Order: sequence, then structure tokens, then C-alpha cells
Amino acid sequence: MSTATYRARRTRRRAIVRRRRLAALVMLLGLGALALGIAAVVGIGPLADEVREITLPLQHEDIIRQQADDKGVDAALIAAVIFEESKFQDQTSHAGARGLMQITPGTADYIADKSGGIAFEQGDLASPQINIAYGAWYLDYLTEKYDGHDVAAIAAYNAGEGTVDEWVSTAGGLDVFDEGDIAFPETRGYVDGVMDHRAAYRKHYGDELGY
Repeated sequence: MSTATYRARRTRRRAIVRRRRLAALVMLLGLGALALGIAAVVGIGPLADEVREITLPLQHEDIIRQQADDKGVDAALIAAVIFEESKFQDQTSHAGARGLMQITPGTADYIADKSGGIAFEQGDLASPQINIAYGAWYLDYLTEKYDGHDVAAIAAYNAGEGTVDEWVSTAGGLDVFDEGDIAFPETRGYVDGVMDHRAAYRKHYGDELGY
């Protein structure tokens, strides 16, 4: 066998080995992803808990429970709004909305005036305690304004009361208003997300949220 032939065969063997190793790695990665998916869907075992901490995080549950009891708002709704607004990360939007529940300066001043927060300053919205308290107060206010109509209240949290008032009027009233009457695709997606995650928080974090 010539040196050239030997080298060619050795190169082919190495290429085959590399392909087999790559295929094995892809299979392992695929099985790992499949295991993660099954754990997340089935919702069992420590792996499911680790996946859930990433896909459905929950923090400040003590504050959420406290404010839910104090304001008469569903704890899972508060958690779901926080998830949709900030994924439980303190941040400030381009519009100036601040904190976990993304409360705008104008809304914060309105809440402070109505709730007796005479010492309130805008910087207080960085505090999870204050931010969640104000967000829970606003959810209670909106729920009461729209007679317990969750879709209208959640839509108003995202798009504003005036906008939702127009949609409700165009639809013919709260009795017939539903997600199909929401003119903004972003707000429809927001409402869907909050409703879906509200159910998920109830299911997976019942103990933490006081159910």
C-alpha cells in the first residue's frame, strides 16, 4: 500500500469517526432537550422544578401574598402581571415605567394620591414592596371599575383606561366585550399571556401564593 493510499484511508476513517461522534453528541443533546421538555410538560421531578424556575419564575411571593390579601386581588394574577411586565426583573422602560409591575410615573402619582401615599417619591418604585403594593392597588381599582371583567381590567393595565373604555363602548358594553374587541394586537397578546400565566401560577405555585 502506498503512503498516499494509507493517508487517504486514514483521513476517511478519521472523518467517519468525527461524524459518528458528532451524531452521538447531537443525539445526546436531543435527548437532553426532550427530557427537559417532558419534565416541563409533565411537571414532575427535580428537573421540572429547575426548568420551571427559568420558564415560570416566582420571586417576592411573601409580598405578593401580603398585597393580595390586603387589596383583595388574586395572588396568581399579580404574579402573572409581573411576569408579563418584567419577568421579575427590576427595570425601567423607554416610556419611564418602573419596577416589577412597570408602573408609569403618572399612574404612580395617581395611586399615591388615591391611596394616601403622601411621602411617595418616584424612586420608591424600585422597591419591590412599594411597586407590588401599587400594582396590586391598580389591579384592584381596574377590576372594580370594570365590574370584575378580567379581560377589560388586564387590557386596561396594558393599554390604559381611556383606550379600553373606547373598545368597550364600540363593542356595545361590558356584557359583550371580549378579547376579539381589543384593537391592539400587543394588548391581545398581553391579555392572553396574563390569563395563561395566571392559571400556571395557580397550578405550580399554589403553596407559595397561599392557595
